[in-house]
Amino acid sequence: MTEQQTYLAPDVVPRLAAIDIGSNSIRLVVAEVQSGGRYRILDEERESTRLGRSLAAGELDQEAIEASLGALRRFKSIVAGFGVERLQAIATCAVREAANGDEFCRRAKAELDLDIEVIDAALEAHLAFESVRRRFDLRGKSSLLADIGGGSTEIILCSGELIEAVYATKLGAVRMAEKFGVDFSADADYLRMKRWIDRELRKATDKPAAPPHVLIGSGGTFTSLAAVMLAGRGLSRLPAAGFRASRADVCHLIDRLRKMTPEERRQTPGLNPDRIDIFIPGLAAIDGMMRRFRVNTLQVHAFGVRDGLLLTMIDELQGGAKTRSPNIDDEIDRFVEACGVNPAHSRHVARLAGEIYAGLEKLYELPVADRRLLETAARMQDVGYLISYEKHHKHSYHLILHSRLAAFRPEELEIVANVARYHRGADPKGRHANFHDLGDDDRLRVRQMAAVLRVAGGLDRSHNQNVRAVSVAGAPGQLALTVHSDAYPEVDVWACRRRAGLFEKTFGVKLTVQWAGQAPPTAADAG
Repeated sequence: MTEQQTYLAPDVVPRLAAIDIGSNSIRLVVAEVQSGGRYRILDEERESTRLGRSLAAGELDQEAIEASLGALRRFKSIVAGFGVERLQAIATCAVREAANGDEFCRRAKAELDLDIEVIDAALEAHLAFESVRRRFDLRGKSSLLADIGGGSTEIILCSGELIEAVYATKLGAVRMAEKFGVDFSADADYLRMKRWIDRELRKATDKPAAPPHVLIGSGGTFTSLAAVMLAGRGLSRLPAAGFRASRADVCHLIDRLRKMTPEERRQTPGLNPDRIDIFIPGLAAIDGMMRRFRVNTLQVHAFGVRDGLLLTMIDELQGGAKTRSPNIDDEIDRFVEACGVNPAHSRHVARLAGEIYAGLEKLYELPVADRRLLETAARMQDVGYLISYEKHHKHSYHLILHSRLAAFRPEELEIVANVARYHRGADPKGRHANFHDLGDDDRLRVRQMAAVLRVAGGLDRSHNQNVRAVSVAGAPGQLALTVHSDAYPEVDVWACRRRAGLFEKTFGVKLTVQWAGQAPPTAADAG
């Protein structure tokens, strides 16, 4: 997302507009900003242009392009009529994947003077998450979030209000309808799609250790599911509290629709005619996700990516100065506190790691700027305890990676997350996906910072902050860490020596750890 440069005067009540260009439909929402980060909808429009209907061929269909540009032209006229101060248009899977997606955006700019931001799957998922986070109480439970579009489905695994993992899949309702057809009355046709969904989920997602409490779903497939089920109960509107269903409800609905003729489906109460051909593929994707993640309860969310986009725009307007110049310490403290981490220990390890790194900078010509990333990784290394003690370092990687801390660029967060990932456990290895994806220079940086973090963490193994300071001295092949404390910190020195393996391999030295006072002899020293 681009940074907002204009901030509100206190007496201004602005109007904003968001356009979501999806693979199945294009949607507009015009809203008036209210206090507390809220908004009031002034107008909504939707046109089904099926921009992603020929995505399998690699390009946007020309007829769909013309239909989409026509819809955008009409939407811009609506926006102008409302005197909107800011309009933001985003495009997702279809434009993102198509070879002529850039051409579509250029035409929108040339013919309509409309700038379109093509967002990646990660940002699309975060916008959907932001919408859910503002409208559901996620605290104290694990949740699975899914946003089903025409070309893709973004899946988010959450622990409380923190994102643990984001998965981008090809489970788009339009994509699957084109691939498998629209008539699933024959078991063989439906099972073929069902097996493909299972393979896609196995390939794209990791199975959590424990089932999430609930699947919260946004997008047309989910809201259509709710509308059809509510219509069956004689209700016409989605309740303000949303709609809940079980996996059994989803399966029963799939079975009922599969037994219908196309005309009978078209007459199904609550089902928009635009979705007749893509509804069963979308429902099959829901069933596949519930099966894969072993979750039995579905909560339908009536909002989604557009809502998340509007909320983000409002945050930028109402929190301008804070958003533009975030306080790094406050950001990290809030994140760490949300994960239940001991701040005294993490801050102390960060300070010791910084002192060690400063001592190594001249000896090894280390990047001075990386000290900031190392200290950040140290403060956040244990956030994975929120999910699991035994594998907390792996969970720390995912939580940090998806934290979207405003003070760090995405590539910086990738480094911080990797350093925290290797503060314990196995050494960095090329077969680890998170490490494999880094460039050679960044791999070296991660190894160096993780090596320092390991020994620094050892120096507060007791969690009592006994070691006040640490200094570095030495020559090629031999380095010494001298620890300063009121009394001999036996446990901390022992732990530091135990964790020196990666440090010695990375820097090519023999590391000695000594107390500034008169340390009692140990068996290790005698050896």
